[in-house]
Amino acid sequence: MRPFQMSDEPKGPGDDTSILTKTKTKTQRPPLYKVMLLNDDYTPMEFVVHVLERFFGLTHAQSFDIMLTVHKKGLAVVGVFSHEVAETKVAQVMDFARRHQHPLQCTMEKE
Repeated sequence: MRPFQMSDEPKGPGDDTSILTKTKTKTQRPPLYKVMLLNDDYTPMEFVVHVLERFFGLTHAQSFDIMLTVHKKGLAVVGVFSHEVAETKVAQVMDFARRHQHPLQCTMEKE
């Protein structure tokens, strides 16, 4: 065997024997946020049911069950959404409650 010489290097693009590495990027799912309704002593139960049907697309029966949970336990998770959707839902519910002069509170927190 002869020693490596400069003339032994690849000459053209087809002669290149170097290894190409491809890095794979892992995509992470965005964090999800729980949207919750909080109990108060002034907002009518019917109004809470209406809010759940209107802004969260729940059936009357589902809305009624969640309203009872809010009433009995002090709060209930209404849904889990991306940050932007959760933020929008909270703003919609709070605005709607204020326009109807109810102190209903809606919050969000990271799941």
